[in-house]
Amino acid sequence: MAAVFIYIDMKIKVGNGYDVHKLEDGESLVLGGIFIPHTKGTIAHSDGDVLIHAICDAILGAAALGDIGTHFPDSSDKYKNIDSSKLLLSTIEKIRSKGFKIGNIDSIVCLQKPKIGKYISDMRTKLSSITGLNIDDISIKATTTEKLGFIGREEGISAYSVVLLETL
Repeated sequence: MAAVFIYIDMKIKVGNGYDVHKLEDGESLVLGGIFIPHTKGTIAHSDGDVLIHAICDAILGAAALGDIGTHFPDSSDKYKNIDSSKLLLSTIEKIRSKGFKIGNIDSIVCLQKPKIGKYISDMRTKLSSITGLNIDDISIKATTTEKLGFIGREEGISAYSVVLLETL
């Protein structure tokens, strides 16, 4: 019996992203493209979606394209109050032009309140529709900081993300 070898010319890259925003009373809280009802929301130039911002940074980092602030500066009126889903779509276009697609996304949202477990399925569905990924390729976890630091004092929120890029 003859051996069969299959050569796959695939390149992968990994990136990580991080974002943080201040929380204030009376502001809106958007995570993963989903509005989360709460008394506090993010202070930001855009809609303040820390989860999507961390994902964008991870994607851009994996493709060696800099960071979210380079592409979507908070000094530009063009991005004032922008829906971060649009930033994610633009980021995906940038990596496609370099010959990459997203393989999977793994993220953590850090906040003391509100508890967001019941919104994670909706966030995964929303991110799946934006990215074109299968929902099983998107992981979102939530954690508190056990009342420690600015997150524990409910002064802010942060998100971390790791993204795998694959060649098209």
